[in-house]
Amino acid sequence: MKKIRLGLMGFGRIGRQLYQLSLGDDIFDIVAISDVGDPDVLCHLLGKMLPRDRVVTLEGNYLLGPRGRTRMMPAEHPTEIPWDLFGVDFVIDATGRYRTVDQLQPHVDNGAGRVIVSTLPESDIDRVVICGVNDKDAMTHDRIVSAGSASTTAAALALRTIERNFPIEHASMTSVHAYTSDQRLQDYASSDYRRSRSGSENIIPNATPARDWIPRLLPSLAGRFTAYALNVPVQVGSLLDLTVALQTPDVDTETINAVFVEAAKASPHLIETVGDPIVSSDVRGSPRSLIVDLQGTLKAGTRTIKILGWHETLGHARCILDVASLYARMDMEAVS
Repeated sequence: MKKIRLGLMGFGRIGRQLYQLSLGDDIFDIVAISDVGDPDVLCHLLGKMLPRDRVVTLEGNYLLGPRGRTRMMPAEHPTEIPWDLFGVDFVIDATGRYRTVDQLQPHVDNGAGRVIVSTLPESDIDRVVICGVNDKDAMTHDRIVSAGSASTTAAALALRTIERNFPIEHASMTSVHAYTSDQRLQDYASSDYRRSRSGSENIIPNATPARDWIPRLLPSLAGRFTAYALNVPVQVGSLLDLTVALQTPDVDTETINAVFVEAAKASPHLIETVGDPIVSSDVRGSPRSLIVDLQGTLKAGTRTIKILGWHETLGHARCILDVASLYARMDMEAVS
């Protein structure tokens, strides 16, 4: 496959992890990055994330890394970025700010062949693609695509794995999520009462868009799925707490765990199973979308099973690149 030329908008944690992963994947070439942050500070933060033998420096408007030069731009809005000048195949919008067609279309208008959003959209776009769940639904005419979110991907993979083996009556998810960059370290007034509280000091109940998107990704769960989120004072490492009521009675925990072990063997790049008594910091640096905690599988009654699964944002960054690879292959096949 020929190299995929990527443009990044947003160089926060996900953006820097995308750069980090691209260094180990020869098919990606990040040619331009847009972020309103000071370029020297952005370069410094990237350097702190990379291994010590991967040196990055800033020379004028260019980030110099192990794989070459990347143009840095201070644009604040998609309308301001001339992607056509850089010959990008795809733009990954990792700002978390732009989540509607109207907001994202300027990327395409300015020369991006396709836009991949790092978050779930706020309105209908061409496609939400979760690798291992609905990637076969992707179409070459898709132009504005979302790669979902870390917690949505983890939940969708877990539910898909169970659903392929046992019919689901109902499922309920609680995403126990590390605090995010849009939360405050101290109490600070915002439009939401709970999210006005300090993210470093509180467990904060929160809504999650997974509640609406999981049934769209897995239509068999329409009307049978609920979801909630808790932001907790942990920097890295999030937990999926999934409770599933099966239509099939008397399925024991060993059987459920065996299903996930087989799924991990079939899709080792997406799913991992762990028998150790791990905690959140143990999943730091994992590129998997779902790490099933086999010790956390519990049964209640005859039909209800609880599953615990871990994930961190590096796994989501890997999924974003996987979505880019998927569409690049489809584009090549379409012209061959």
